Amino acid sequence: MNYRNIVISTMIIGALSACGGSSKKMTSTPIPAPVPTPTPTPAPNDLGISAVPETLKDTYRVALKFDRYTKVDTPNGGVIHIVAQDGVLDNQIVRSRAILQHFLTDYPGSLYGADKSAIANKMAENNAVLLLLNGVDDGTNAAAELDGQPLYYGEMQVEGHSWYVNQDYNHRDASYEEILHMVHDFGIGVDQNPTFIGAQADFQNEIRAAQVNASAANLWGIGATDWIAELTAENSLSQEYLAALIDVYYGLWGADTESSTHGMNGLYVAKVRNDIASKDPQGATLVDNKFFHPYVTYNARIDESFVGDFSLVFNANVKYTHHSQYLKDITLTGGNDSNIIINQLDNSVTGNTGVNTVTFSGASAEYTITKENDVVTVQDMQDNRDGVNSLTAVEKMTFSDTTIDVSSL
Repeated sequence: MNYRNIVISTMIIGALSACGGSSKKMTSTPIPAPVPTPTPTPAPNDLGISAVPETLKDTYRVALKFDRYTKVDTPNGGVIHIVAQDGVLDNQIVRSRAILQHFLTDYPGSLYGADKSAIANKMAENNAVLLLLNGVDDGTNAAAELDGQPLYYGEMQVEGHSWYVNQDYNHRDASYEEILHMVHDFGIGVDQNPTFIGAQADFQNEIRAAQVNASAANLWGIGATDWIAELTAENSLSQEYLAALIDVYYGLWGADTESSTHGMNGLYVAKVRNDIASKDPQGATLVDNKFFHPYVTYNARIDESFVGDFSLVFNANVKYTHHSQYLKDITLTGGNDSNIIINQLDNSVTGNTGVNTVTFSGASAEYTITKENDVVTVQDMQDNRDGVNSLTAVEKMTFSDTTIDVSSL
């Protein structure tokens, strides 16, 4: 649970009390509850989304507005379930699954993440379920009482959607935070509970040590005394601290105008990745070749509403690039003429049904360009600039000196 949601919920409760919202009009004859209209069962689609399986329907019922399902399979043959209510968009479901897969993707050479199979397996064994819920976290959604990690429609951004492009913090991107909570609770494991049910006690020891230091030094939980007391009572301090650190690490707070120096709605001392090492050195060790990839490993599906140039290069004047600079694999969706400005990573770009252009930094002579089986590979011969890029269903490539039609290759 995040501090901003606590504040909003408190305001809502206060407003209801002031307006007499807590009173109930009594009648002599009970009013029958409305009969819910069954939601049509969707057929499985090419996004990996299907109807809720029969084995889960008794819990994740149509009456509670659950109508779709996807999953992440684990190496031991288990499953991490993801169930969604009817107001959640397919792209939100796909992105939520992708973020979960990102956290569970092996990070070769890292201390705790080189082989994450034990963490994925443990999540399945512990019956981890991600609940994608309608609305916002205002206490009105009955399905939030089910066992599972809730994530709400109003806090799930999708790359290229207006909430993402404008970095709308009224619909701030809580997907990384909430999904990481699930990985932490059911996979990595949390100490100080009666039983440790995780797979990575050594990593949790480091997380706890960094959190204790951050709390003592007022680097995290800044000004949120009541919230910290609540987290202490439910043993959620280390989970919330780690989520604040990782949100900042992946650039989710760089565009926030509410604080010029702090991230996570002012709760964490660092605001952007480059701040972490100097402002929270012990926290910086948790993202230094330990578990979390320095870039986002999933293929980001750019929302079909997007038009124009989607940039993977940081630009202080383009808010969303605080986050998109860490993306590397992109799929344009829909039919709008949309373009990609690539970054220094090795990118994979897939076009949509419109006309798509990929923009490079240098002159065309500074790249090697090959085409095989409709895939164009563009390799920058200059180090640390544009990397190696694989382009599929892309019509044009723009360099500093020319534009090349892929059809001419």
